[in-house]
Order: sequence, then structure tokens, then C-alpha cells
Amino acid sequence: MIRSTNERRQSGQASWTAEFAAWFRALEKSFPKERRLFEDPFAVRFICTPLQAATQFARLPFIGRIVPMLLDRFGPGARTSGVARTRLIDDHLTHALEQGINQVVILGSGFDSRAYRIPRMRNVRVFEVDQPHTLSAKRKKLAGLLGQLPTSVTFVETDLNVQQLERTLSAAGFDPSQPAFFIWEGVTQYLTEQAVDSTLRFIGTTAPGSFLLFTYVHQHAIKQLAADKKTRRIHRLLERIGEPWTFGMLPEQLPAYLEARGLVLVEDVNAVTYRRRYLNPEGPHLAGYPFYRAALVQVKQREAEPQIRFFRTYFS
Repeated sequence: MIRSTNERRQSGQASWTAEFAAWFRALEKSFPKERRLFEDPFAVRFICTPLQAATQFARLPFIGRIVPMLLDRFGPGARTSGVARTRLIDDHLTHALEQGINQVVILGSGFDSRAYRIPRMRNVRVFEVDQPHTLSAKRKKLAGLLGQLPTSVTFVETDLNVQQLERTLSAAGFDPSQPAFFIWEGVTQYLTEQAVDSTLRFIGTTAPGSFLLFTYVHQHAIKQLAADKKTRRIHRLLERIGEPWTFGMLPEQLPAYLEARGLVLVEDVNAVTYRRRYLNPEGPHLAGYPFYRAALVQVKQREAEPQIRFFRTYFS
């Protein structure tokens, strides 16, 4: 029986969302090395025993392929969209670090392992922001894996639906006068409109040269999730685990929406587009999740065009 996320929280476990995302990343190791989008040795250690067993089975020659095949059949596009967006964010983050960004903020960090698996992250200040129960579960896992937690990483307990990010980040030592790279992956659809608005307005006040890469769900898709037979299974699962999607955006309104919050849209693409960049552009894995989108945003500054032109190359 699948317990709801509230029940898991009461027992000190992280949300199902965090585990599913880690599971998708763990399954990448079941593919040939030259085919993998990234290497995440931590992901399999963050998931529950049944998912760990499924991951190990997936790594068996030939027969193991049934695991991602069944997963893709149950939720078409969920896994492939998830791993492609992970690689997309990895690429943008790596470039930002190469250009001198020395602060990274991961909102709704869940079991994100970028601070531990990307070498350049060891030399920057990282703030992992999430709810207390998720960060507690993550700390325990990391302590067992690493022995000692990196001093460069600060865990910031924050419920974005309740608390203001500006206050908790400042108290944790974040310097708003220095450029930062914000990552907001797979989170906005679970928040209230007010929480998204407040968070974006804060990011818009940070230092010029800061970037945000966030994902969101098309607003129309949230309304149609239960009605469309292709997505009905996803809707039922989200309801069952107690993590329904509550917030979406309209792509055509996004530039003006961000502009009003001190931000400039660099690029906004759907899951088909960013999967095509990293996966076989003619493969069946492009099907599903067209409503899932990734947007790169820059804090307003006077001479932004050179950086904007570079980042657009990732989406072309």
C-alpha cells in the first residue's frame, strides 16, 4: 500500500516526489555509459528498498529493460522529461560556475545531489532549501554516504507556502549583493500562487547577473489532468500520495509576468524540445509530458545581452 506524503512526513520520511525524481536519475545507470545523460551515484541510496530493488533489476542485461519500459508506459514522458531536464539544468549550472557564479540556491532541493556529484560545486556556497522533514531525511542519508557533510552546503528549512524565502536565506548567510544561480526544479506546480509570486519577487531583487532556471506546468494541463485519458493515471497517483498539482502558468503570459517581478525571460521550452536536445530526436521517449516546461530567467541588468545570447544556445 502506498502511504500518503503526510503519513511519510509523520514517520520522518521525505515526500514521494523527492523519491520518484531520485529514482528516475538512478535508472540512468541501467543504460550504457555512452547513452547516460549524467552520472548520479547518490540517487539509488536516496530511495526506498522496493525502488532500490527495481533499480538493481533494471541493470541486468536485456531483461532489466522492462523496468524503464513499464515505467514509461504507466506515466508516458515522466521519466524521460525528468532526466532530460536534470541534464539541461546541469549544463546551465556548469556554465554559470565557469563564469564565476559562487552562490547556488536549490529551491525544493529534495534529493538533488548536484552539490555532491558536480566537481565545481565543491568550490561554491550552496544553499539547499526544503521542508524540515525532507532535509532531515537527506542529512541522515548523506551522513551515512559521506561520513561528514560538506561545509560548503547549508541546509535551509523553509516551507515556501508559509515562510518568506528572503528571511530564511538571509539568516542562513546568503549574500543578495553577489550573483547567484537559483534552481527551482519540479516544485512550482505544488505551491500556491502567492508562494510562487513571493519567491520570484525576492529573486528579482538579488544581484544583477543572477539567473534562475525553473520548471513549471502549463496551466491548461492542470485543469485537464483528470479528464485526459493519457494523463488520468498521473492524476490518480498524485491524489493518492497527497501531492496534487495546484499551480500552473501560461507560456504566452510568462514574459510580462516575470518583467513585473524584476526578471527577464531568456528562454522557455516544453519537455519535447529539451528532450530532443539530449535524446534521440525521433525516438518514442519524446511522447508525453508536453505540458512540462523549463524556463531560464535573468535578473534585470544593464548589459545582459551577451549572457542571454549564450544561454539561448542550450535551448536551440
